[in-house]
Amino acid sequence: MDITINTQTVEVLPGETIIETARRAGYQIPSLCYAQGARHTSSCMVCAVKNCLTGQLIPSCTTFPSEGMVIETEGEEVTQVRTLSLELLLSDHRADCEAPCSMVCSKGLDVERVLDLYDCGLVQEARALLAQTFRLPDIGCDDCKAPCEKACRHGTVDQAVAIRSIIREVAALDEEDTVFNGAGPVRPDKKMYLSRLGRFDSKEKQQLKETVRTPSRCLHCACAGKEGCKLRLYATGQGIKRSRYEASSALPVMHRVHVRDNIWFEQAKCIRCGLCVYNTSDGFTFKDRGFGMQVMLPEENRQNIPEHLARLCPTGAIYIKEIK
Repeated sequence: MDITINTQTVEVLPGETIIETARRAGYQIPSLCYAQGARHTSSCMVCAVKNCLTGQLIPSCTTFPSEGMVIETEGEEVTQVRTLSLELLLSDHRADCEAPCSMVCSKGLDVERVLDLYDCGLVQEARALLAQTFRLPDIGCDDCKAPCEKACRHGTVDQAVAIRSIIREVAALDEEDTVFNGAGPVRPDKKMYLSRLGRFDSKEKQQLKETVRTPSRCLHCACAGKEGCKLRLYATGQGIKRSRYEASSALPVMHRVHVRDNIWFEQAKCIRCGLCVYNTSDGFTFKDRGFGMQVMLPEENRQNIPEHLARLCPTGAIYIKEIK
């Protein structure tokens, strides 16, 4: 059987959906709720294509081709549907892609990463990261106006993290093997879509006051799963700089659940695509229906979650946290 995709005649292999046929032919159709070889159902509409024979916009990840079908994978209507779908998903996805403290550092230091290592007790590793930017024990913070502390999200809860004091403490450690390596700062890519948490409400502030017990008091608001986040990647590809819709999620912000080993789950980043539900046995599950539907992980199911599930998650809601 043959179909036409963007004026090209393409042979359809047995059992293929439109997205599989199109990708095999070289057309890069985005999708969040689809992963090759995994069980899925259509939910995100980011993979929308146009059936030119009927004029319908259809999900390519679950639609099987029919003889003579003419498909358009680009064009104004397709772009509009994909952009709208992404903006709606972003409005229900509460996350900071990058930590504000790292974004504003004039030296390009990954401040949040330093604090993360510090909180995990890996102070020599934190010092080694400082050595990529500073000629230790000298640092560039003494004459700095501390934009990192001004941008610190903990300052909106009660008091900002004493970032410069912690950096001085780490820099003052005696470690002969830690020397300036000239690697230079690794700045966040300003071309990438940068999700914003928005303001904490009074309930969230109280929850953060009660639950944040790290030595530095850092909220660690940078997304640990941002490197593999398809939502961010596709938002960037569609030229979305900021969603036109305000955040609508009612889920507790920055509530991280330790699943097991190095696997973590942050529900407020979940877009309910269902990949984690359909590809685990006695693992994740849906709760409720419609707007109120949530993806939940019962306590007794945590040991059933395989590590590869984090690779299926398109948003970093399920992620692997490895401290090196």
